Amino acid sequence: MQSAIFQRRPRLQRLILPVSDNLTAALSSLSSSTRVQADQNNTLATEPLPGFKRLNLCNAVNDALGTALDTNYRAYVFGEDVSFGGVFRCTVGLLERFGKERVFNTPLSEQGIVGFGIGLAAMGHTAVAEIQFADYIFPAFDQLVNEAAKYRYRSGGSFHCGGLTVRAPYGAVGHGGHYHSQSPEAFFTHVPGIKVVMPSSPAEAKGLLLASIRDPNPVVFFEPKMLYRTAVEDVPEGDYTLPLGVARLVMEGSDVTLVGWGQQVLVLQQAAAQLEKADGISCEVVDLRTLSPWDSEMVCASVSKTGRLVVAHEAPLTGGFGAEVAATVAERCFTRLESPPVRCCGADTPFPLILEPVYLPGVARVMEAVRGVVNY
Repeated sequence: MQSAIFQRRPRLQRLILPVSDNLTAALSSLSSSTRVQADQNNTLATEPLPGFKRLNLCNAVNDALGTALDTNYRAYVFGEDVSFGGVFRCTVGLLERFGKERVFNTPLSEQGIVGFGIGLAAMGHTAVAEIQFADYIFPAFDQLVNEAAKYRYRSGGSFHCGGLTVRAPYGAVGHGGHYHSQSPEAFFTHVPGIKVVMPSSPAEAKGLLLASIRDPNPVVFFEPKMLYRTAVEDVPEGDYTLPLGVARLVMEGSDVTLVGWGQQVLVLQQAAAQLEKADGISCEVVDLRTLSPWDSEMVCASVSKTGRLVVAHEAPLTGGFGAEVAATVAERCFTRLESPPVRCCGADTPFPLILEPVYLPGVARVMEAVRGVVNY
């Protein structure tokens, strides 16, 4: 079913639109270096194809949560302000559909939210916990790293909390500053026993979130909040999942491989389009989707073909997951490389407010990195 759906999947159009919600209104005035415009050929049909509906990423997450609750009576969704719809409105209407016993608010305690989710999952239920911003997941770090990740191992397989999924909006949004813009994914990729998932579009978000909720392991699901209302796509209706640990080939190319995840994939697509037009450089774009486990086979196959790698992410350069990708490629593809792997990442500083466009690895920086490896 998955392959049939996505062979018919319409082209994706990302729109930068002003919105009325005060928390996201600043999206309409993002600097050009932090947003990605759709190219003229990447347009949606007037009406969605049969079996699809047009959703932004926020609504796609809501659709996935509704499907999960509807198909599993032992599933629960909870977190700060969740019953009101959440700060980004991803849980709007779920309380009315499924009741306050299954969709409910929690105290402002990330450690308590995740700890409660671990206990709920350990008792055989499906727990979908929301951390309001990924920046505030750190009070729950001990619960995730020393409890959720090790629950099955320390009991010799007798117990587990595989029914736990922790959702958290991450990344730049144009006005978040150092407490509402961080990308902490690398902290969790270092922890055996936890899966880390980062979608890049509405259809990807729905399929990957449903797969995460049903996976027999605890999952940290980072949602790109910049795309909540700026990414619009025709999303398959009904219930479907996308496999965890399998990357997506976004664009085929022959000169250089660009690897990213989450909202950075859009930046790579835009850079690839401009490089093709301006320099005749053919870029292959790979969306990892899942960072733990990650699809090293697809990445290495692509780099073996192109001979070059640029990996990009918003998180700081040092210790970022791009280093893992670059090291793996250097080990496995050494004899096929035409230039050293290059990382194009955020700076090794706290996330700035006014200087966000300088901090982020935007289209111009990616293009510069690509030209560097091609002309090495």
